[in-house]
Amino acid sequence: MLIAAIDQGTTSTRCILFNHEGQPVATAQQEHRQIYPRPGWVEHDPMEIWAHAQGMFAEALARVNARVADIAAIGITNQRETTIVWERATGKPIYNAIVWQDTRTADICAELAKDGGQDRYRAKTGLPLATYFSGPKLKWLLDHVPGARARAQDGELLFGTVDTWLIWNATGHHVTDVTNAGRTMLMNLATLDWDDDILRDLDIPRAMLPRIASSSEVYGETREGAPVAGDMGDQHAALFGQTCFAPGEAKNTYGTGCFMLMNTGETPVPSSNGLLTTVGYKIGDAKPVYALEGSIAIAGALVQWLRDNLGLIHQSGEIEALARSVEDNGGIYFVPAFSGLYAPYWREDARGVIVGLTRFVNKGHLARAALEATAYQTRDVLDAMNRDIQASIDTPQAPISPLQSLKVDGGMVRNELLMQFQADILNVPVIRPTVSETTALGAAYAAGLAVGYWRNIEDLRAHWRADKTWQPRMDDATRDRMYRGWQKAVTRAFGWVEQ
Repeated sequence: MLIAAIDQGTTSTRCILFNHEGQPVATAQQEHRQIYPRPGWVEHDPMEIWAHAQGMFAEALARVNARVADIAAIGITNQRETTIVWERATGKPIYNAIVWQDTRTADICAELAKDGGQDRYRAKTGLPLATYFSGPKLKWLLDHVPGARARAQDGELLFGTVDTWLIWNATGHHVTDVTNAGRTMLMNLATLDWDDDILRDLDIPRAMLPRIASSSEVYGETREGAPVAGDMGDQHAALFGQTCFAPGEAKNTYGTGCFMLMNTGETPVPSSNGLLTTVGYKIGDAKPVYALEGSIAIAGALVQWLRDNLGLIHQSGEIEALARSVEDNGGIYFVPAFSGLYAPYWREDARGVIVGLTRFVNKGHLARAALEATAYQTRDVLDAMNRDIQASIDTPQAPISPLQSLKVDGGMVRNELLMQFQADILNVPVIRPTVSETTALGAAYAAGLAVGYWRNIEDLRAHWRADKTWQPRMDDATRDRMYRGWQKAVTRAFGWVEQ
């Protein structure tokens, strides 16, 4: 028997089949269209996503001559916050999916912030008011699609993030898990239920919202009888797949964006340093485990931009060789605030800048600065995390140790230059696991636990193996000088968009 994980990401949909040792035995992947109707708007076609999920599941099975009967359970992990509304009767979306990167809700967020500021809902949700989250996107859809709000109140329309959309199509059940619900800005972290006051403020009918479940339970079965039993937002799944089960353990995923999560145990740690307080995961009836998260909007997407918009490289993998063609960044810094800056700044008025340009600078320096930008942004997040952890020492919960090492995953961890620079600028070891597809692995683990394929988290921890460790090699003076340059560059990105 195998476990299937559907990993529905920002740019592609994958299905990976895992065996009992947590090793991938088959993978199928397909990219989907990125739709940009206007500057700052990003959409996906929900029907295309569902078709690709079905197709990749079938293709993965075919690669190992497996049948649906050979699948013990299916786990789903997904791009978070991306918002879909569809007709209950027909399953037809009323609009394209509005993607997490989309900034069209800036005016809605600004209007809500007039009463209570950007942190109006932070105490309840752990989140600041930002275009990133689903609640304002759902409000935009209800405001702009004719008749949508009345139809939602009558129970004709359903809302879901991508996990809910896939589970509904696969099983007919309208459900989400706590990790995805926690990214809507509509769920109360204390009750793990939709918050009626916030729903009222955003004028969102409760009738259209899915049931909030744990991350590991049987939600329903497919038409072929396979149980769908795991559901985690992608970054939470990576935390789980990296077996960060103890408070103080952290992972950083390098994908389109970059996302660092640290396990903070069974008590949420509030952030006063621009981070998100979020549910890390909840396994069945066990207590939820919380996390601090730093979300970075642009990481691998910057390499894609150099490839697709500037033609600097032909394939993303060429960025490392180009960056290695020079000894350093030539004095330039690249702040990729294409859609504002996320953690820890939360500046929607920021836009991308390259600073420090001289005639000495060439395309190698540009490539190197682009890679370094991801590492610097990760340093911003880790410094904020350490400040929040220090502040939490005065609270009743058990103290959390500062980060001793960073587990990494995602597409960019194959870039050895970036990983070494990351270790240097953080001054902690950076560890890549043997199974780099930890997002899909986390979803598989959640599904497998629900059906008894694995007994407990100790079974899972035994599967984790390190592939490579990068030790910091940079001296303190150089590290401090380079990071000061980055901090100065970030301020140059602020205030570009006039609200």
